[in-house]
Amino acid sequence: MSAKIKVLVWHECRHEKANKAVQDIYPDGMHKVIAAGLEQYGGFEVRTATLDDPEQGITEEVLTWADVVTWWGHMAHKDVRDEKVAMVRKAVLEGMGLIVLHSGHYSKISSR
Repeated sequence: MSAKIKVLVWHECRHEKANKAVQDIYPDGMHKVIAAGLEQYGGFEVRTATLDDPEQGITEEVLTWADVVTWWGHMAHKDVRDEKVAMVRKAVLEGMGLIVLHSGHYSKISSR
């Protein structure tokens, strides 16, 4: 049996706080739905993190743990601290995978 792929599902989690209709659909956040889908599929060990978590959910420990990060951004790209972007970039250059979702092409991680 092969080891599970370790995935950090990172999400800015702003729409759920700013828009009642989105909150009604995703009461626990879109990141939780993505994580549940991966867990249901199997073969993944999943953690979630958001912009409002301590350290914006991005630490050396979690990046060392993760095989891949999914990055969901839309309306709060500017709120991601530059040092967190640098940490993710370094981890990617060292071999960690990165899947940029939704409007992530505008994110700092995609543009630096």
